[in-house]
Amino acid sequence: MNKLGTFATAKVGKFNALDKQRKIAVAGVSTLGAAAIAFAAVPGGSTAVASGVPAAHTQVAAEHTQVQDLKSTFTDPAANQQVKLDAIAAKAKAEAAAAAKQRSADAAAKKKAADDAARKAAAARSAKKAASRSAERPQMETVAARTYANNLDGWIRHSLDIMHSKGIPGSYSGLHRNIMRESSGNPRAINNWDINAINGIPSKGLLQVIPPTFATYHVSGTSWNIYDPVANITAAANYAAHRYGTIDNVNSAY
Repeated sequence: MNKLGTFATAKVGKFNALDKQRKIAVAGVSTLGAAAIAFAAVPGGSTAVASGVPAAHTQVAAEHTQVQDLKSTFTDPAANQQVKLDAIAAKAKAEAAAAAKQRSADAAAKKKAADDAARKAAAARSAKKAASRSAERPQMETVAARTYANNLDGWIRHSLDIMHSKGIPGSYSGLHRNIMRESSGNPRAINNWDINAINGIPSKGLLQVIPPTFATYHVSGTSWNIYDPVANITAAANYAAHRYGTIDNVNSAY
């Protein structure tokens, strides 16, 4: 290396050393200035320094507190606003739920009213139809059940009513005349001596009817007992009507 290069290198090194010393000096002055400001700001003048806490640290703490206060100044109103918005949203949601519930209740009440009205209308139509059918039916006269005496007169009259309802001809006198000739009015009368008796089918009852004839000409609604007075009379009158036209035409054994 020549002398000029050596000289240039030496000058650069000297300026770098000088700049380093200047930086240290400036830093020291800045630190002393900050300490003086912090000492002046602390009440009593010596608390921060005497306690061994650097003045720069105290200033940082104070600045941090001021930042926190400033942050609270901006964040608290925002938080309060959010709370208000949440409350408004909750209220709106509750009101919407209540409205939906009311609509559901109104719909149910309306449906129930419609169903009730439909049932009443159906009942009214049914009652009207029933009344119409009743009006169309002929009015039947209520007739008290007829009673008959338990004697020959009652038996004849009862038999005549049944005969007339079945279309069997005959009269009271015709029945009475033939009964008196055949059995003298004894419903338990039985013939044990004529040809029918010999054949094992004796004549029985008020009009002396043999069992095969009674079974053939029995009138429905009467007893199947050949000794029953009404059953015996009606069966005999039915047989006479088929063979002689009416019991009134019978004047002897038949």
